[in-house]
Amino acid sequence: MAEAYPLHWPAGWPRTEQPQQSRFDVSFTAARDGLMEQIRLLNGRYPVLSTNIELRRDGLPYSNQRSPEDTGVAVYFERKGKQMVFACDRWKTVKDNMRAIQKTIEAMRGIERWGASDMLERAFSAFEALPAPGATARRSWREVLGFPPSARPDREGIEVAYRSEAKRAHPDAGGSTEAFTELQQARDEALRAVGGS
Repeated sequence: MAEAYPLHWPAGWPRTEQPQQSRFDVSFTAARDGLMEQIRLLNGRYPVLSTNIELRRDGLPYSNQRSPEDTGVAVYFERKGKQMVFACDRWKTVKDNMRAIQKTIEAMRGIERWGASDMLERAFSAFEALPAPGATARRSWREVLGFPPSARPDREGIEVAYRSEAKRAHPDAGGSTEAFTELQQARDEALRAVGGS
């Protein structure tokens, strides 16, 4: 889960080296509230607005603090079951970066309103949140069960590989709950993949 304070910049997103002065004419409160409203209109849920500005009791940043050295803003939320993130550090103030994200989401909502097929979902795929730094990518069932990519295992071969790996992965045998859960999921996926063979 992203932290609201201090700034939790999304993994893999480049940072702006020389922020610029914007032409937005908006107060901090209007930028913050406008961004939250655009997320609501997009049917976003559980927003986390992450900045280097300390938080109020409701989890949103205070509007009366002086601007921090790092003025980046990232907003995380859930939309249609997927974790999304928008981030901006192009501008010299937190309020202007919030306003830029608000305007970006507003423009993307226009795509949805104007009915350009599934274009909005394609556009939003670029904003899906990546795993946190240090999180490992999920391994394929072939990798977990020890099958090379060219192998064509049958149901019996999958069960044999599962039992063999379970001897090492089970928590009672020196493995871990996470490793055993991963192994069980790999077996289930493999069995679905081979179907009735």
